[in-house]
Amino acid sequence: MYRFCVLPPSSSWSLREWHSRQRNYKTEFESCSLEAIPLDFGDYHPLKPITVTESKTKKMGRKGSTSSTSSSSSSSMVDPLSSVLDGTDPLSMFAATSDPMTATSNMDSSRKKRDRDDNSTIGTDFEPWSSKRGDILARYTTTEKLSIVSKAAASTSAVSEKVRTRLEELDDLEEGSQRELLNLTQQDYMNRIEELNQSLKDAWASDQKVKALKIVIQCSKLLSDTSVIQFYPSKFVLITDILDTFGKLVYERIFSMCVDNRSVLSDHFSPENVNDTAKETCLNWFFKIASIRELIPRFYVEAAILNCNKFLSKIGISECLPRLTCMIRGIGDPLVSVYARAYLCRVGMEVAPHLKESLNKNFFDFLLTFKQIHGDTVQNQLVVQGVEIPLYLTLYSPAIDWILQCIAYHAPEVLLTEMMERCKKLGNNALLLNSVMSAFRAEFIATRSMDFIGMIKECDESGFPKHLLFRSLGLNLALADPPESDRLQILNEAWKVITKLKNPQDYINCAEVWVEYTCRHFTKREVNTVLADVIKHMTPDRAFEDAYPQLHSIIQKVITYFHDFSVLFSVEKFLPFLDMFQKENIRVEVCKCIMEAFIKHQQEPTKDPVILNALLHVCKTMHDSVNALTLEDEKRMLSVLINGFIKMVSFGRDFEQQLSFYVETRSMFCNLEPVLVQLIHSVNKLTMETRRVMKGNHSRKTAAFVRACVAFCFITIPSLTGIFTRLNLYLHSGQVALANQCLSQADAFFRAAVSLVPEVPKMINVDGKMRPSESFLLEFLCNLFSTLLIVPDHPEQGVLFLVRGLLNVIQDYTWEDNSDDKIRIYTSVLHLLSAMSQETYLYHVDKVDSNDSLYGGDSKFLAENNKLCETVITQILEHLKALGKDETLKRQSILALSFFNSILAHGDLRNNKLNQLSVNLWNLAQRHGCADTRTMVKTLEYIKKRSKQPEMSHLSELALRLPLQTRT
Repeated sequence: MYRFCVLPPSSSWSLREWHSRQRNYKTEFESCSLEAIPLDFGDYHPLKPITVTESKTKKMGRKGSTSSTSSSSSSSMVDPLSSVLDGTDPLSMFAATSDPMTATSNMDSSRKKRDRDDNSTIGTDFEPWSSKRGDILARYTTTEKLSIVSKAAASTSAVSEKVRTRLEELDDLEEGSQRELLNLTQQDYMNRIEELNQSLKDAWASDQKVKALKIVIQCSKLLSDTSVIQFYPSKFVLITDILDTFGKLVYERIFSMCVDNRSVLSDHFSPENVNDTAKETCLNWFFKIASIRELIPRFYVEAAILNCNKFLSKIGISECLPRLTCMIRGIGDPLVSVYARAYLCRVGMEVAPHLKESLNKNFFDFLLTFKQIHGDTVQNQLVVQGVEIPLYLTLYSPAIDWILQCIAYHAPEVLLTEMMERCKKLGNNALLLNSVMSAFRAEFIATRSMDFIGMIKECDESGFPKHLLFRSLGLNLALADPPESDRLQILNEAWKVITKLKNPQDYINCAEVWVEYTCRHFTKREVNTVLADVIKHMTPDRAFEDAYPQLHSIIQKVITYFHDFSVLFSVEKFLPFLDMFQKENIRVEVCKCIMEAFIKHQQEPTKDPVILNALLHVCKTMHDSVNALTLEDEKRMLSVLINGFIKMVSFGRDFEQQLSFYVETRSMFCNLEPVLVQLIHSVNKLTMETRRVMKGNHSRKTAAFVRACVAFCFITIPSLTGIFTRLNLYLHSGQVALANQCLSQADAFFRAAVSLVPEVPKMINVDGKMRPSESFLLEFLCNLFSTLLIVPDHPEQGVLFLVRGLLNVIQDYTWEDNSDDKIRIYTSVLHLLSAMSQETYLYHVDKVDSNDSLYGGDSKFLAENNKLCETVITQILEHLKALGKDETLKRQSILALSFFNSILAHGDLRNNKLNQLSVNLWNLAQRHGCADTRTMVKTLEYIKKRSKQPEMSHLSELALRLPLQTRT
């Protein structure tokens, strides 16, 4: 039996007996209810427009004048903000009155707005070059050594001295110090280019414009070097970054010269608005660039500042684009020339996207020179570098794709027809056909799917594999639907080519794309056929180990289109497909994707055995990946997914099958504590559902089932590590057991909770941070007290044995020295004991006799209750006495007033000793001037108000004995 030691009182406020106030809860509740008063709204309605009265004051004179006020009513609503501001933005008014010297800051804001407007000329549906940059750098790499070597042109003696001097200056400008950069690795090369980019910015910032131009020329020359040809696309990306920087710096420099103290150049200016100084500077830049003798650097540098033509002429850009297009014809290497055209198209789209003629001209010029690819010069170069023609052709893809993207942007469908005809004239060149399918709108491609399949069949496969063309076609069909009558034929034609591929990587790259088309337009039968074919190709030699990203993508596509998991798991090859993911971390990620899709799309609870068996296997895979090194965030994510699955499983009124499922999942997921917690909550919910369905009429079978549910919880809770998780689950499970008339089991839960309290540590981990535990313990105990009110005493134990045992635990627990939580708990115990002394308790559990029914106001029970109350009060008073030091007087005042309020609410103040104790506590709260005067005044007013109620007249005498002390 639990015992609570009764300490001998040592305070002058000692109390020999406690008298609880007898309460009529029903009457108290009715007295607190609001009185219903009928209201007559008349014409009022909260949504009816408000009538606003406007007052206008008119001044009658300068001195000594009086003002007359006239009022007018209006039924329209007046916006008070509009009337105050009078439609004027105060910040704009302030800016308008600012000093003219702020023109520079205005120019900056105008420049930012102009940049936004320029970017908005092309819609967001246009994929920018920046999004392609990273892919190109990652794809086109090399392990060979790279060099940065300049080639100085020799000057002739047939020119005048003045011209020779000028050419020598330009030669020096073009040569620089590039010769030192030899035998660089790819990373060293990229670092050096980045250094040049930074040097350009530094030179410009330090007003060394000639040095900046020198750097740009040096870098542009590098684009004529194809000695490491497979790296050329990446080199193009790096060098054009520097050219873009240079072009922006020149443009901003000239634009800044158009601003003076009186005006700011508007966003859409005309050359007439540009002053002579800016025009002269702009012309000077073009003249410098025109003096560059080598074609490639001259072309690239002029293209970089193409936008500066706006300062000189309205038609400057439209005149320069055709000239620069023709200039590219002088570049002999087809790879170098196509990237030059790509750069010109990129700059043209940025500064003049409406000028489509030059875009088309660049592409058609490229088509005319396309035969050079198969010429002797290129072939000899490929032999020297050991590069095969298929690899060489892929180097053209970024440039051609970009040119065609610019051409196809908002282009009519008839342009695609023209492009297809030109491709046919070139013998259906696979490289061009692939770029056409990548550039034009997916809707256009899908409509002509059979035409493209016919062209693909006629392509020469030696240079560019056909399976890449089918992959590009599949990408379009994943975005747009072909004619319904062609869908099956399209799949058959494509899969004939794909399934014949011998290289597993080529195969899976194509199959990944066409799986989405299959899922989008066909049934599980066709999907099963495709999955079986993938397994057949990827299983030999464990080829799947090199294709996990593509296999993962296939799974994602399948679960995207199959939301009915009973259909999904009836696909025969789906689970065998999962078996190919044998690398644990990849396998777990795939399982997480499946569970996320199930939780997202499963609308109704399920008991389908196919779904349950499959998802239990998936969840078990996730659970078994947990080990000592698994991060808490990962454990939490896995637990959320598994719990989501558990919540969606329901066997209806087959409660025994439901419990069996929970027992099975407990054994499978024992390493994830949140899952065990969810299972306990689910079993408790199942127990209450059983009670609801049976309406409290328990048969022997039902009673046995309920006891099995209770036993499940009682066995599972000790396996948890979180102390407060266990405490709260013991309490909750005990409440459920009590609601189901399982009294001995409820006692076991509550006793387990009481015995666990001493194990509560001083600090606990909350969201990764250590926090004091006393506030959490206080909250738990208050919840426990609320339950103990209705728990009947065990017939073989003493009176209030659970309360006594809990008081023993509270007394023995080591509390913080500067904490008052122990006294707050004792105060809550006093509230509990007062409620237990009532003839009828405030609430009950159906079909459970609480102590008010068992004891029926027995005097021995009340005596034991009062004895505990007196002992608790003694403990509280001892603590108050210990707080009599200077540094704790504020705490003493707060606790004294709190204890006073408890006695006022629960004690019978007609008892003289209890009445005197309350007066002493009131005086103690004010003794050292630490009490809040406003709180004391409101408390006293409340007492006086209560004294006017029936059976509360004795409070009026108490109010007279409670003085209010003022601070002096």
